Amino acid sequence: MTPIIDQISEFHDELTQIRQDIHAHPELGFEETRTSQLVADQLTALGYEVTRGIGKTGLVGSLKGKQTSSGRSIGLRADMDALPILETGEHPYTSKNKGVMHACGHDGHTTILLGAARYLAQTRNFNGTVHLIFQPAEEGLGGAQAMLDDGLFERFPCDAIFGLHNSPELAPGKIGVCPGPAMASADLYDIHIVGRGGHGAHPYQANDPVIAAAHLITALQTIVSRNVPALESAVVTVASVVAGELRAKNVIPGEARLSGTVRAFKESVQEQVIERMQTIIDGIATTFDVDITLDYQKCFPPTVNDVKHAAFVAEVATELFGADRVLPNYTPSMGSEDFSVMLNERPGAYFRLGQGGAEQGRGLHNASYNFNDEVIPVGSTMFSALVEKFLALEA
Repeated sequence: MTPIIDQISEFHDELTQIRQDIHAHPELGFEETRTSQLVADQLTALGYEVTRGIGKTGLVGSLKGKQTSSGRSIGLRADMDALPILETGEHPYTSKNKGVMHACGHDGHTTILLGAARYLAQTRNFNGTVHLIFQPAEEGLGGAQAMLDDGLFERFPCDAIFGLHNSPELAPGKIGVCPGPAMASADLYDIHIVGRGGHGAHPYQANDPVIAAAHLITALQTIVSRNVPALESAVVTVASVVAGELRAKNVIPGEARLSGTVRAFKESVQEQVIERMQTIIDGIATTFDVDITLDYQKCFPPTVNDVKHAAFVAEVATELFGADRVLPNYTPSMGSEDFSVMLNERPGAYFRLGQGGAEQGRGLHNASYNFNDEVIPVGSTMFSALVEKFLALEA
């Protein structure tokens, strides 16, 4: 039997054209109408049953294998949205939508899943049903949850789900998978400090919120170093500080604002950080006689791979490409991924596909980023093999 990757390589050029077309026409979260239509047209032509409007612009393509006696099903997921970034790279397919670009490789992920879709439709070498999940709005807008709210797994039952993300840090074609926590939770917070403004020459007549903010910033940085256990991981970042006017150099403002993000791999650590933040805020408020409020938003939970399914991904990758191209204990990332909410509903795994580029400064969410089209067949082969192995034909 011809290897999967050889069969997919036969239409690699066509997949590259699709990827570059999607790259040239990026769309933000919940606005992926053109991309969704392109995907739907491709799947329909291949014989998939296509259901649109799941999570607004999301869709699912379903296909039955040569056999269906197992009654089992598998889900493969790709994200479709772009980012509000002005592209600086110059290609024949540079973004035509100024200020929006595929700076995270979702154009590549969508194309990889379409490559698997074509192979699976041609061969149907599996026993059961495959559901191809094309998700909108992964970049912070909750597209995965929107699909769940529209009954994703009730309408399209999946015994397991799998997803991938390209990695500029990994060499092209390598596969990395983490058993257990793979990516961190992503929370956002806003802190509002209200004091009493006054003249810069008479600070004793004011309750200075800037001083309170400065002490608060420093104190927040002690949470990870002095409260989180040394063998656990967390990040507390203050990303924005706003107070006063640059032109008013002799005015103590009446208020200040801080905002940032918190990351953790475990819910217990996440809760510990939140509790400690509030304690510090209350103490600073009392110390400097100001009012401080915390608006804390839990956005995405940690992305936690089922250990058994992570091992399955590593096993399939090793069989396909050899042990030297597989990292079965890949280092978890403090980045986040809303595929996490799907993994909370169904067992599965999320793995990395190496594409290179980091050494040239083309990291994720970078204005010069570009997906490496050479690795499309590798990703499509991984997805296809996961289906065939998970839904193996009866002898």
